[in-house]
Amino acid sequence: MFWLLAILAYLLGSLSFAILLSRLTGNPDPRMSGSGNAGATNMFRLAGKKLAILTLLGDLCKGLLPVLIAGIAGLSLQDQAWIGVCAVIGHLFPLYFRFRGGKGVATSAGMLLGLYPPAALLAVCAWVLTFYLTRTSSLAALIATPLTLPLLAWQEPAALLPMSALTGMIVWRHRGNLRDLFAGRERHF
Repeated sequence: MFWLLAILAYLLGSLSFAILLSRLTGNPDPRMSGSGNAGATNMFRLAGKKLAILTLLGDLCKGLLPVLIAGIAGLSLQDQAWIGVCAVIGHLFPLYFRFRGGKGVATSAGMLLGLYPPAALLAVCAWVLTFYLTRTSSLAALIATPLTLPLLAWQEPAALLPMSALTGMIVWRHRGNLRDLFAGRERHF
């Protein structure tokens, strides 16, 4: 059951709502315009608030649904977390879009919401506060994601290893943003 759900989570994660919505509405491919990222922030820049919100909700749900299904199937919390990681990997490297996807923040938030809602709430609050103070989405993501690790270590240690691996992937996907942040060139809203 674990491997079947892991594969299904990857395939669901491979659905890029930013790319699909752009194609449906005649907007430019987000991987080719703006920041070059297939995520909600770039969709906001390229296509406006409505499509950004739809992208955010779609990406959130594709992280949440596999975790909820794994929970209903009776898998352990750690297995649920690894299945959520598979959904995020699908978002990062989507099978349907030549393995060029987004950065995984919203899909990770959905995964966290399914695993342990207080950690998702902590991440959202940290993201919103950082974004409010800096107007920089990448910095908000780079602060919010690792901030969940101590809470998980304390309350849900079974999810710590998968979430640590996921945090590493998100930081790696933001490596260009990190260079731009240190050089003072990162995009702000």
